[in-house]
Amino acid sequence: MIFFSRAILFVYAILLNFKEISAQELFVFSEPASNMPAKSLSAKYTAKFLKVKMHETKLEQRHSPEIMLGINKNWMVHGAVSFSDMYSKQLRWESARVYAKYRFLSNDDVHRHFRMAAFGEVSQSRNKLTYEEISFEGDQSGIQGGIIATQLWKKFALSSTVSALQVTTARPKVDADHYTYQAFNYSVSAGVLVLPFEYTSYNQTNLNIYTELLGQQSLDKSLYYVDLAPALQLIFNSAYKLNMGYRFQLNSNMHRMAKNSFQIGLEVVFLNALKKKDKM
Repeated sequence: MIFFSRAILFVYAILLNFKEISAQELFVFSEPASNMPAKSLSAKYTAKFLKVKMHETKLEQRHSPEIMLGINKNWMVHGAVSFSDMYSKQLRWESARVYAKYRFLSNDDVHRHFRMAAFGEVSQSRNKLTYEEISFEGDQSGIQGGIIATQLWKKFALSSTVSALQVTTARPKVDADHYTYQAFNYSVSAGVLVLPFEYTSYNQTNLNIYTELLGQQSLDKSLYYVDLAPALQLIFNSAYKLNMGYRFQLNSNMHRMAKNSFQIGLEVVFLNALKKKDKM
């Protein structure tokens, strides 16, 4: 909280053309208020790598396959699982989670729009409580709900998210008060479309640069962190996406798994995959 004033960022977001929508913000570390195209399906794979201790050579890893469905223009859902060796000696199944988002406001104009959405997430993890940071990527079981607001100006967008988190992982019998069980997250995300300078075809390769501010404040303790996460994104044929991002800590008083991590992701979108085919 005390670092809000130091976290003023000018960040940018992408404008991606689809045949069914004018633009779609495609952030790497957070979700926008916009949804993916209606009746579409997306398959995504994300890998995260980090060092728990500075002097160790081993990179710990987490792999998360995910399916996303665009039900209609207002609703979309995600389903994901994770595998990691962060809490074990070998790679193993770790968690499962479901995410749903409802866009309840859309103020659209030519080359610009403002949108707001509400979201909820449920996560179930096999891991025991270990760190003070709350994360539903695989570290703890819990529920999360929040609001997203996204403003687009031509090729630029700015998005902000606030959410409340509640850990549902069983409290340990020893040192139960040591851990955090309630918190709120906040983020400011934006980016810029670097290439192409002008759209002439859906087959053009897009290069986007992102920066995201990601923070957490505990509600049951005076603990916090503030991270910065720059990222690059390549989009091929308006359907295949490659993400590369590096997240590092600006300030914190939490006991965290790591202060920095590297993330890479691959995603493919299938437009109209859920639309019924006409009978011959």
